[in-house]
Amino acid sequence: MHFMSAVYGIDDTEKRKLAYLYKHSDISKRYSVIDDFGLPTNEWDFVPQNREAPFPSMEARMALYSQTAPGLSIKAITDCISGHIHPTAITHLVTVSCTGMSAPGLDLQIAEAMGLAPNIFRTSINFMGCYAAVHGLKLAKLICDSTPNANVVVVATELCTIHFQKEYTQDNVASSLLFADGSAAVLVSNTLTTSNSLALKGFYSHVQYKGKKDMAWELSSKGFLMTLSGYIPQLVEEDINSLVDNALQYYGVGLGEITDWCIHPGGKKILDVVEKKLQLGKDALQIPRKILREYGNMSSPTILFVLQQYMQAPAKTNATVFGLAFGPGLTMETFIACKP
Repeated sequence: MHFMSAVYGIDDTEKRKLAYLYKHSDISKRYSVIDDFGLPTNEWDFVPQNREAPFPSMEARMALYSQTAPGLSIKAITDCISGHIHPTAITHLVTVSCTGMSAPGLDLQIAEAMGLAPNIFRTSINFMGCYAAVHGLKLAKLICDSTPNANVVVVATELCTIHFQKEYTQDNVASSLLFADGSAAVLVSNTLTTSNSLALKGFYSHVQYKGKKDMAWELSSKGFLMTLSGYIPQLVEEDINSLVDNALQYYGVGLGEITDWCIHPGGKKILDVVEKKLQLGKDALQIPRKILREYGNMSSPTILFVLQQYMQAPAKTNATVFGLAFGPGLTMETFIACKP
């Protein structure tokens, strides 16, 4: 908040408004690859200390992504597969990101650094936003369903904070106080199971085109530009019941059979709306709220952070997890997973 106030050069009235937004965000802390956010102005390195100076170019932002994203991704993958498989046993690698792009890209950087097989299957899911990890899980299941002995690693890495913009606009303020950096990996296999394993059963998605202008992510010469309308919670509120009803019907599962709600914590208002419209108990979204509080919205890795918490929790009899994430489009992507 102090960093934003200094960059924007706002007056006391606007500072109070900003403080109010921070206080009611339900976010306690976030993480960033940029040290500047926690340093006094005279120690800024990536962002100019002179507020009138040009902000980092797209090239500088992509260079920072290329320097830091591979290490975070490798750490996430290593933590994920440790005790289960050796890196050379990874047969498929799916990278997910919407905050950085290059060629050779993140997938090749990871493969080379980890010594993965040179004939490994690689693919990348780019620019799909907060729901992209669900798309990665969908692809992993398709691979496992058609490929014997597949060990698919999906790694989602986002460096949202490298795209901080200096213009004091509603979109920039909203994205700057909400988004953070993070990385998460998941191993999807048709041969391995553990006490924490979940079996992916199906996926269902829906695009609400009337919201296509309310959440957008576009490239520019000064970095990626976010459009984040305050209308999004209202769109979710209007459509969440029909989406969930249609998804459950598609899955052949009743609402009462869902034991865990793995909701992407896109923000406090979205979680409040989902909880209210689906008439969930007050503790049903305790884990998504915890992830939002401790990490903020990391875009695509966030729902995997939530999923990990459910997987590590004490096993429930007939556990059935319903996953839901939102992203540009406005796209609502769901999945269902059960104890194998």
